Amino acid sequence: MSIWGKIIGGAAGFAVGGPLGALLGGVAGHVYDKRPASADSRPEKQAAFTIAVVALGAKLAKADGVVTKAEIAAFREVFQVPPDDIKGVARFFDLARRHAEGYEPYARQVAGMFADNPAVLEELLGCLFHIAKADGQVTEAEVTYIQSVARIFGFSDNEFRRIHAEEAGLSASDPYSVIGVRPDIDDEDLKAAHRRLVRENHPDSLIAQGMPEEFVAVANEKLAVINAAYDRIKQERGIS
Repeated sequence: MSIWGKIIGGAAGFAVGGPLGALLGGVAGHVYDKRPASADSRPEKQAAFTIAVVALGAKLAKADGVVTKAEIAAFREVFQVPPDDIKGVARFFDLARRHAEGYEPYARQVAGMFADNPAVLEELLGCLFHIAKADGQVTEAEVTYIQSVARIFGFSDNEFRRIHAEEAGLSASDPYSVIGVRPDIDDEDLKAAHRRLVRENHPDSLIAQGMPEEFVAVANEKLAVINAAYDRIKQERGIS
C-alpha cells in the first residue's frame, strides 16, 4: 500500500500529532495519535512529510488567488498518487485549502521533525515549486510564499536563492547559483561542492531520512538539474 493509501484510509497509526495530525484526523475520519510531534520513527516522518506537502501545497495553491486544475493534476501525477487514492487525496487537498488555520503551524511542525535532515526539508520546498510551476508560471506571490516557508525551515536567504535557481531551470539561472558557489571558485572546491550536493540530494539518502518513495520523481529531477549545471560549468572551464 502506498503512503497515500495508508494516510487517507487510516490504515496505519501514525504518531504525528499537532496541526498535521489534526488535519490527518479530519480527512481520515479517525482519532489521531496525540504523542509529541517530535516522534522520529521513519513511518512518522514519512507521514509528516506527506501531510505537509498536502497542507503547504494547498495553501500555496491559494497564494496567487487562483487554484487551477493544472496545479491539482500536477500534484496527482508528480507525487505518484495511485488511481484508487485520487479521490481521497483530492478531498484531503481541498480540506487543507479550506482550513482556517494558516500555513505557519504546519511549516513549524515539519521543520521540527526534520531539524536534523535539512536535505529532506529542501526536497519539500522542491515539491512546492512543482505545484507552483504546474500552470506554466511561478508568480511572485508564490515565490514569496515558498521563501517564507523556507525561512521557517531554517534556510537563509542565500540558501533559498540557490534552491530557487535549481527550481527555475538552467535557462533562467546561472549554473553557479544552482551549485551554490561563486564563479571564481577553484576547480577542486567546485568538485567538492558538487559531490556534497549529490550526496545530500541522492534519492536513497533522502528516503533513508524519511522522504516517502512516492516523491522520488521530484528528487531525481532535482539531482538531474544539479548534474546538468555542473556539466555546463565543466564544459565552460574545459575540465573533466
